[in-house]
Amino acid sequence: MSVNTIEANRSRNLFGDHDEVWLFGYGSLIYLVDFPYLEAKPASIRGWSRRFWQGSHDHRGTRTNPGRVVTLIELPQALCGGLAFRVEASVFEQLDEREKNGYLRFATELTFADGTTAIGLTYIATPDNEAYLGEASEYQIARHICSAEGASGANSDYLLDLAKSLRELGQQDDHVFAIESHIRKILSNRAPGAA
Repeated sequence: MSVNTIEANRSRNLFGDHDEVWLFGYGSLIYLVDFPYLEAKPASIRGWSRRFWQGSHDHRGTRTNPGRVVTLIELPQALCGGLAFRVEASVFEQLDEREKNGYLRFATELTFADGTTAIGLTYIATPDNEAYLGEASEYQIARHICSAEGASGANSDYLLDLAKSLRELGQQDDHVFAIESHIRKILSNRAPGAA
C-alpha cells in the first residue's frame, strides 16, 4: 500500500451518510487537537494495543530518517485507552491529510468511562503500508526516536507528550512508558555536563 493514503481513505467512505462521527485518538490526536470537535471524552477500544511500529516521513522524521509513531496492532484481550471526539463528518477531509502517511480509517466500537458504547472511526497503519517499520525492542525504539526530527518537531517530543497525556487521562500503557523511561535516560546523557 502507498504511503499516501488520502485517496484510499476517501474512497472507503465509512459513515459517509452520517453528519457526525466519533473519532478515537490514541496517539498525537490526544494532545495535538488541531481540528474542530463537538465533544471529547476518554474512551477505550478492546482487542487493540498501541505500538511505536509506524514510520513518520512527514511529521516526526524525513524520507531518509523516518521517525517512529504509534499505530494499533490486534491483540486479543488488550485494551487501548485514548480520547474520543465527536466530530462533524467534514472534519475527515482535514484528518485524512494529517494521517496520510500510511494510515487508513477503520470502524471500531468505543467504550466510554460510564460503560456506554458507540461505533466510531480510528486511523490504523497496517503492516502492508510502505512506511511500516515493525517491531523492535523498546530500547531500540527509544534510540531511534531520539535520532529523528521532522516538520512537526523532534520525535522524542511526540513520545513525551503522549506519555504525559496518557497519565493525565489516568491510562496505563507499559509500552509507551517503557520507551519514555529509555528516552529520558538517553536525553539526560546528552545534556551538557552529563557524565
